[in-house]
Amino acid sequence: MTAHRPEPLAEPLVPMPALTPEALHTAVASLTPGRLPAFVQDLVEATTSAQQTRSLAPLRTFVHTWGVFVAIQRRPSRATRLRRLEEVVSTGTEDPTDAIAEMRRIHSEAEAEAGL
Repeated sequence: MTAHRPEPLAEPLVPMPALTPEALHTAVASLTPGRLPAFVQDLVEATTSAQQTRSLAPLRTFVHTWGVFVAIQRRPSRATRLRRLEEVVSTGTEDPTDAIAEMRRIHSEAEAEAGL
């Protein structure tokens, strides 16, 4: 795999929203409207699971997952790079070691950006 030089992060398309279902919903609707059905389904499942288990853990997981997703998607160059790395891993035509390491770095940066 060709080494990827980190580029300065371009200005985000939207500010990082608060880590609430409502704010994340607004961001997902703005950035990737096609992902709204998955967002809503995940929220319903997290809410149902939280009620059944009497635990906030499913909702925390939901907020973490979608907060990282928004942090990645709000910077198009980062989202595009992540998709390319995922293709490298899924096709199996190249050694995925470097791609996996970079994917982890992207996720870590997104977690930090989201305040997670």
